[in-house]
Amino acid sequence: MHPLFSFDSLVSLLTLIVLEIVLGIDNVIFVSILIGRLAAARQLEARRIWMVAGILIRSGLLLGLGWLVTSGNREVFQIAGRGFSIRNLIMLAGGLFLLYKTVREIHEKLEGDPQEGGPGSGGSGSSFGAIVTQLVLVDTVFSFDSIVTAIGLAQQIAVMITAVVLAMFIMFFFSKKIADFINRRPTVKILALSFLLMIGFSLFFEGLEPIHHTHIDKGYIYFSMAFAFGVELLNTRLRKKSGK
Repeated sequence: MHPLFSFDSLVSLLTLIVLEIVLGIDNVIFVSILIGRLAAARQLEARRIWMVAGILIRSGLLLGLGWLVTSGNREVFQIAGRGFSIRNLIMLAGGLFLLYKTVREIHEKLEGDPQEGGPGSGGSGSSFGAIVTQLVLVDTVFSFDSIVTAIGLAQQIAVMITAVVLAMFIMFFFSKKIADFINRRPTVKILALSFLLMIGFSLFFEGLEPIHHTHIDKGYIYFSMAFAFGVELLNTRLRKKSGK
């Protein structure tokens, strides 16, 4: 048990927790917006399902690390002489799904959703089931991406799973605050949806890596998100000051 609690293992654990949270920011934003469509009484239940599903999916991927390393990047078919792996297919499908859902959400916010806010909207079993299914699907995509990125940062599966569980608990406790913050500010919600468009495109672009052999550095994406969010906070403070 000593190696598990060694200094190197603790450093790897803290690094992985931070990494999982950073890579999960876009996931939390999507979850916050999607769960906001549910009735208030069912939002906590949906968050719990998202947290448990996220832990199970990430733990399953880590337990199947041997398969992930050997088969995750192995070509499964070719198009025009370009080989695509399982990871490419997941990135393509996840990117397209995220683009579709985000564009649809933006359209409903701009044009108005006749069912939103109506009696029982988001509270029916079918709506709850559909939204939870979407949460699990998108979480699978983000889980695959974050686990593949974090593989080289720790040598022990137990350390990786511990980091995943702790990161999911942290994101679970802060997800409601993030959701409330976004839902109270329409401009922030549109900004968050714009971020998701960018994330969806980056996932789709990464899925086409066998064709263009390049990738978009996530550091640029996170920097642009932080910069735009900072500008929006300044605008919010200026509007409050002008109102006074």
